[in-house]
Order: sequence, then structure tokens, then C-alpha cells
Amino acid sequence: MTESTVEYIRYRIPEEKSAEFLAAYTRAAAQLAASPSCVDYELTRCEEDFEHFVLRITWTSTEDHVEGFRKSELFPAFLAEIRPYIPYIEEMRHYTPTTVRGLGASVPTLYAWAGGAEAFARLTEVFYDKVLKDDVLAPVFSGLAPEHAAHVALWLGEVFGGPHAYSETQGGHGHMVAKHLGKNITEVQRRRWVNLLQDAADDAGLPTDAEFRSAFLAYAEWGTRLAVLFSAPDATPPGDQPVPRWTWGAAPPYQP
Repeated sequence: MTESTVEYIRYRIPEEKSAEFLAAYTRAAAQLAASPSCVDYELTRCEEDFEHFVLRITWTSTEDHVEGFRKSELFPAFLAEIRPYIPYIEEMRHYTPTTVRGLGASVPTLYAWAGGAEAFARLTEVFYDKVLKDDVLAPVFSGLAPEHAAHVALWLGEVFGGPHAYSETQGGHGHMVAKHLGKNITEVQRRRWVNLLQDAADDAGLPTDAEFRSAFLAYAEWGTRLAVLFSAPDATPPGDQPVPRWTWGAAPPYQP
């Protein structure tokens, strides 16, 4: 999958034209929203100098923007709206995201919201107690190592935004995937795993608000579907990958 690119267009719009400029981009945005090459977009206005605007557009790639959107049937209508403001452009460039990225502390991580290490330790203890008593899953986890639940607690904690404890003591995503190779996990087993994890979250006292539980369940669905994929007889293990980091209402991008 090609790395996305971010286009920044910086405008200096005379204040008397700012209202019509905003109206024009409100109309032009319909073409961006309809483009399969556009990931997202945002027009911002400078607080210190109202004449300065920055349009940020994330494209699936620079080529998709230049050869796709600009040559598509959507572009003429887009250009017709913004053409009067082209002379006011001070910069129009594509930027490639770097590895310097992250989240600030203004929003708590799922890990912190859940209650930290103690909460995930409770969760996995309750969960594997259920698993070993379950007719569908007990055969899959026969001979479970005593430290398994603790390792999964580290894994889940790191996935949901906690310390990199699993990576530092066990390995990355590839290490976790390797534990599923050759297991031939069925859809029935996968779904039971997800259901028992939700039951365990209730019993372990994890938060029940809709926002947390929707993100929690989204990861369970994503992770177990990968487990099924990599447990198949002909599965090819992925290369060395970091532990995925899950946040509110978001998932890692799909890699075909």
C-alpha cells in the first residue's frame, strides 16, 4: 500500500474576500468528498492574522492526486469554484508523513481509561478461566502455559496505548502471530473468543461506556480475524512488525 501524501495549500485572502472564499471552498469540498483519491481534508484560518488560510488535503498518493483527481470528471467543478483564489496562493506542495507522529495527553488512552495494568491483568485472568471451561475453546488452549494470561495482558495493554512491555519482553506483532500458526482456528472458535472476552470485560469491571466498548470490540474483531487468517495451513507469517496501537474509534489502515 502506497504511503499517503499530504498537500498543503497556503492562501493569503484579503479580508473582504474571506466570506466568498469560504463559501467557494464549501462548494468545492463536495468534489473532494466524492474523490476516491482523497482521504480527508480541512481548511483552517489563522487566529493571529485572519487573512491566512491553510488547506490540508490527504491524498492516497501524490500520483493519485495529480494523475487521478486532476484528470477526473470531478476536477473541473472543483477548479471552477477555487479558480478566482489561485492568485492568492503562497504555497502549494505535497508532503510525505514521517515517523515522527503520535497522540498528545489531552485524550486518555484506552489503556488508561480501562484502569491500566491492573485492569488488563484482571481481564485476562477472568477470560482464561472462562476459556478453559468452554467446550469450544478449551481444546485450542490445552496445555496453556502458566504465564500465558500475563503475557496477553501485556499485549492488550500495549495495543490499547499502554507501556511497550510486550514488545520489550516478548517481541512485536510477528511474535504474537507466530503463536497462531497451524492452529486452524474456525469461525465458530473466533466468535466464541470474542464473546467470552466481552463477558470477561464485564466481570472484570472494565468501563461499560459505549465509546470504550466499541473500540474494545473493534480490536477484538480485528485481532481475531487476523488470528484465523494466520492460523490457516497455507498461511505466510508476516515480517517483523510493531505491536498495533489502538485508539478511540480508529483502526490501523488496511494493508492488502
